[in-house]
Amino acid sequence: MSAALTAVSLLGIDHRVIRHGAVASVEQAAEAQGVEVRDLVKTLVVRRSDDHYLFVLVPGDRQISWPKLRTLLGANRLSMPSASVAKDVTGYERGTITPFGSLRAWPVIADERLQGRTINLGAGERGIGLQVAADEAVAALQAIWADVTEPN
Repeated sequence: MSAALTAVSLLGIDHRVIRHGAVASVEQAAEAQGVEVRDLVKTLVVRRSDDHYLFVLVPGDRQISWPKLRTLLGANRLSMPSASVAKDVTGYERGTITPFGSLRAWPVIADERLQGRTINLGAGERGIGLQVAADEAVAALQAIWADVTEPN
C-alpha cells in the first residue's frame, strides 16, 4: 500500500481506490477513472522559498492563478519546482503527487470550486486514483479554501 493510501486510512477518511492503466493527460485520467475532468484534481507543488513549499489542489479543468495565489499568500514570488525537486520534497513523482502521505506535511490550499464535491486525487503511484469527499479531505489536511484558479 502506498504512503498516500496508508495516510488516508489512518486519517479515517472515507475513500475509494480506483486502479486504471497508464494515462498521459488529465483528460485520459478522468476518462480512465470515470469522472469529469473538473472532478480530477491536480495536486501542484508550489515553492515559496528555498525550503518552504505548499500544495495547491486545482480542478482538472483549471489552472493556478498566480496573481490570486500571490495575493492570498502575501508573496511577491512563487514558482513551481522541477519534477526532481517536487519528488525530493514530497516523495512522489509528478502525476502521482498528493498531500496524503507526503514526506512533509506542507500547507494545503484547495480551490473553492471543489467544495461540496466528490473528487479524485493522485494516490502516490501511477495508475491509481483516490476518490474522496473534498470537504472531508480538506478538513483532514487542515487545508484552507480559496479562489486561486482560473480557466485553462
